Amino acid sequence: MTTKRNLRRNDIKQLIEKVKTLSPFELKDEFIKMAQKSKQVSNHQILNAGRGNPNWTAATPRQAFFTLGQFAVEETQLTWCEGDLAGMPQQEGAYERFLAYVQTHKEAPGIDLLRAIVEYGIEEHQFNPDAWVFELVDGIIGDNYPVPDRMLIKIEQVVKDYLIKEMGGDVKTSTHDLFAVEGGTAAMCCIFDSLKANYLLKPKDKIALFVPIFTPYVEIANLPSNEFEIVMIHASEVNEDGIPTWQYPKEELDKLKDTSIKLACVVNPSNPPAVAMSEASMAYLNEIVTTYHPNLMIITDDVYGTFCDGFKSLMVTMPYNTLGVYSYSKYFGVTGWRLGVIALAKENVYNDLMAKLPAEEKQILHHRYEALTTTPHAIPFIDRIVADSRQVALNHTAGLSTPQQVQMAIFSVFAILDEENRYKEQTKAICRRREQLVYNELKGYPYLENQLNTAYYNKYDLLVWAKLKYGASFATYLENERSVLEFLFDLSHRYGIVLLNGSGFEGPAWSIRVSLANLNEQDYQQIGQAINELFDEYAKDWRLHQKAFA
Repeated sequence: MTTKRNLRRNDIKQLIEKVKTLSPFELKDEFIKMAQKSKQVSNHQILNAGRGNPNWTAATPRQAFFTLGQFAVEETQLTWCEGDLAGMPQQEGAYERFLAYVQTHKEAPGIDLLRAIVEYGIEEHQFNPDAWVFELVDGIIGDNYPVPDRMLIKIEQVVKDYLIKEMGGDVKTSTHDLFAVEGGTAAMCCIFDSLKANYLLKPKDKIALFVPIFTPYVEIANLPSNEFEIVMIHASEVNEDGIPTWQYPKEELDKLKDTSIKLACVVNPSNPPAVAMSEASMAYLNEIVTTYHPNLMIITDDVYGTFCDGFKSLMVTMPYNTLGVYSYSKYFGVTGWRLGVIALAKENVYNDLMAKLPAEEKQILHHRYEALTTTPHAIPFIDRIVADSRQVALNHTAGLSTPQQVQMAIFSVFAILDEENRYKEQTKAICRRREQLVYNELKGYPYLENQLNTAYYNKYDLLVWAKLKYGASFATYLENERSVLEFLFDLSHRYGIVLLNGSGFEGPAWSIRVSLANLNEQDYQQIGQAINELFDEYAKDWRLHQKAFA
């Protein structure tokens, strides 16, 4: 006789067949649907730990932003004021008017930070006071196109101070140029478009992906217009207990000695393990590139670097080869603002590879960019990214909106001025507390102390846990008789909990990802309890399976 449970399991198996080709983020929606159906019966709360959107926001820099906005509106009304209609702000005398505003609005939210930000630019960069205040005021009003289109001049300098510091570099020696973009996702799109437009990447080319990795890197590589040949660099190192450390063994990094690989993509700290690359791995990678593959292009996506103690980015350790991508979204809780930057050192492999292109391709590129300048061959790669982001023809309207750039500058200087790292330590502590709450409930799954672990996500390999807790036979049963998607559908059906499958990120087949950023702390204890309870139930099924076939 077929039980209700078997019927449900058969239903899940049929559902898995329909959705198994979906990316983890599309699968998440299926898990949510399952949880919502279950909620109608059990009325349990749906806990979606499938997305990385943090549930904290940086308040003080937002206060400074909105107070600056009020001052800026008053500046426009000094020029022209007819009811709802105002003029454009003026530069002359802007600094003195700002100081007067500060004096008369001492209780305005964020006013002290705003004053400190203005003084920072004057003291650290010797900005002309009127010009600096005017750039912030005109930028937040948004009455002009971004000029320069790549990034507003003074804002670029203070954002660079923040970025290079957080990436572990020295701003005094850095030669990086920045392009402000609509978050890390826009950066990815712009970079790949320009790599292809400038013949640095062609369909069927070989690229390396450091895996596990943010799924869109895999999906971009597999698009019909690309169909890149992918070489996986696996973070396959394990400790003596077989627990993944999420580091890259030398034999994996050795794959990059293959000079037919054009590009390597790294998310560092990784997504979903959220572990930074070790100093030893970075040094060995540098050695391989220097010795065997000096023309390797590298993209490093470092959005989680701010959550890691002593973080070092490849963009500062290997600036010639590496193009950096950074997003403000996670650290400051601004996914809706879409704030990101692309960073590239002035001397870089991208420019040098373009200089070596065949004459025919150079001629095509000359024609592509000739409407922008009389010397199109001299346009550096980062400025080509800017032009390509607007199909070249609309280059004169390129650039991130100026209010977004102003908010980015305020976040940047806020972080720089926080010399005691109060905000940084708060955000890191949030993630680590939630991580511990989950681990406390996973009986028999060892917690590894690791300073390279950001704890923004956690990735748990259920096969490793199966071997440690119940032995190799249980792990074999899971591999042969069950599915990680079945486990995740069960979690959503029975507990209303939504997690992602690690295999969708090119991670271990039976790994699962928990976002530690987006739920309340008590929810993570509940998530840990549910994972542990369901895992033990699978173990009971395994024992019944053993008896049935004994």
